[in-house]
Amino acid sequence: MKVIVNIPHLKLQGGVSSHYKGLKPFWSVPKDYNVIGKRYGLPGIVFLPYDYVKFVLLCLFKEYTHVLLNPSLGKNAIKRDAIFLKIAKLFGKKVVVFFHGWSPDMVQKINKQPNAFLSAYNKVDKFIVLAKSIKSDLVEWGISKPIALSTTKINEELLEGFKWQAKSNEAFQLLFLSRIETYKGIYEALKTYQILKAQYPNCSLTIAGDGSQLYNVKNYAKEHLKDVSFLGHVSNDKLKFAFKNADMYLLPSYSEGMPTTVLEAMAFGLPIVSRPVGGLVDFFENDKMGYLVESLEPQDFADAILKFMEEHDKYNAVSYYNHTYAKQHFMASKVVKQLEKIIADV
Repeated sequence: MKVIVNIPHLKLQGGVSSHYKGLKPFWSVPKDYNVIGKRYGLPGIVFLPYDYVKFVLLCLFKEYTHVLLNPSLGKNAIKRDAIFLKIAKLFGKKVVVFFHGWSPDMVQKINKQPNAFLSAYNKVDKFIVLAKSIKSDLVEWGISKPIALSTTKINEELLEGFKWQAKSNEAFQLLFLSRIETYKGIYEALKTYQILKAQYPNCSLTIAGDGSQLYNVKNYAKEHLKDVSFLGHVSNDKLKFAFKNADMYLLPSYSEGMPTTVLEAMAFGLPIVSRPVGGLVDFFENDKMGYLVESLEPQDFADAILKFMEEHDKYNAVSYYNHTYAKQHFMASKVVKQLEKIIADV
């Protein structure tokens, strides 16, 4: 088996580039990363003709047996990768499509008229998805090819030097680490913290990330809240610092595929309070790992967090469980072995 993997440029921010950058050292089968899409500050459409020609030449002159495509379910991405799929099948390659992002708006459009998607993508040999709910959508559209479940990963170096220790939680720090966007639940997080702060003056909130709502969120925090710190975009040592200094991870997101930040937070022993979205519902154990809150009511998130602020033994039991579970299931070296098996089984 020799695999060509279509990916975004590894220097770009984003889930797909981060995923394959983390997996890169651990592949045990021959593979080549083929960069497509935007790079060098230019939009992807500028490189599209070049990317197609390059892909034809790679399929023609390199002895690849399998092609791994990595689109998100967005209008442009699925149209673009439908062409890569046709080229790969023209040269007799086995094709695996790994869907990462999953847009609810695009799902609704395909629900109404699935034939175009079905015609293009039912030629795939196997799909990989991040959640059973995504698999259900594909089946509902009429996809008849095998669909495997996978996960995002935790970079091995992120945990270098980290050792789990029990905490006293005298000063309780909440962490929100994600894009600062409405659909990530940032305003629900702020209002949840507002409720908690009124009862427990020693608690604080750290917000890491950037996005279109950052300016508005800073203004809201300045006017209505105390003890809120903003770290901006974090990576490497700053990312470690954010997780190591937090006591609880809060992500009231409206929708997700498989949020890597949740897995990373678990690895650092943080109990999780989030929502039943994407792949989280496929493995998450309520009470043992934290809580997935059905509603978007800040009071419901606050009630879930209070259980950990008020019960130290419960907090440390969940903390240790999350740390060990994440190391057993989500480290990059383990995820790449699972991915290789899924591809090889085509």
